[in-house]
Amino acid sequence: MQNDLFSTIAPEIEELFPGVFLFRSYVNEQDFMEAVISTTKKIPFRHMVTPGGKKINVSGTSMGDCGWYSDRRGYRYERIDPITGNNWPKIPKNISSVVSNAAKKVGFGGFIPDSCFINCYKPGVALTAHIDQDEVDFSQPIVSVSLGVSAIFQIFGEKRNGKVINIPLHSGDLLIFGGPARKFYHGVKKLKDQTHPLTNNLRINLTFRRAL
Repeated sequence: MQNDLFSTIAPEIEELFPGVFLFRSYVNEQDFMEAVISTTKKIPFRHMVTPGGKKINVSGTSMGDCGWYSDRRGYRYERIDPITGNNWPKIPKNISSVVSNAAKKVGFGGFIPDSCFINCYKPGVALTAHIDQDEVDFSQPIVSVSLGVSAIFQIFGEKRNGKVINIPLHSGDLLIFGGPARKFYHGVKKLKDQTHPLTNNLRINLTFRRAL
């Protein structure tokens, strides 16, 4: 049985359960969107493949000192984009500062992201349950920022088939998961066909990590 934590907008910061914090309408959407546009002009969204050769439905790109990448060689971080041969665009300082300050507010002082993976969701696309486990230091949190159309973020706990908790995420929301929740399985439900003035019918998600 699935449990929805929210049916209405919550206060600005809420601890959903240990290690998971939600900041409603927290970021300047335009600032973050400008960073996405600047990045994708240099290194566009692309569909990667899993080590088994399966196409990943959600397209992605990166900014930072390194970028997350997947192909038949495995899941990993690369300092150079394997497709273009170029360095990943830098994370703008104003963006990094917002992310670091949010992390500090909930006990993750000193978090400075060196990588940001940017996903683009189209209507009908979902992200299956997975763990972010390619980073070096799991004491560092993951910070997620949502832009565009709303989505349902799902947390399954320590097991892929665990009891799911559904968290509605809207444009401008910032979500942090770390500590005891850092290696929880999580995903995104199939995106509904809807529109938003910032992205039309797309959802953009930025996940900031300390990768190396």
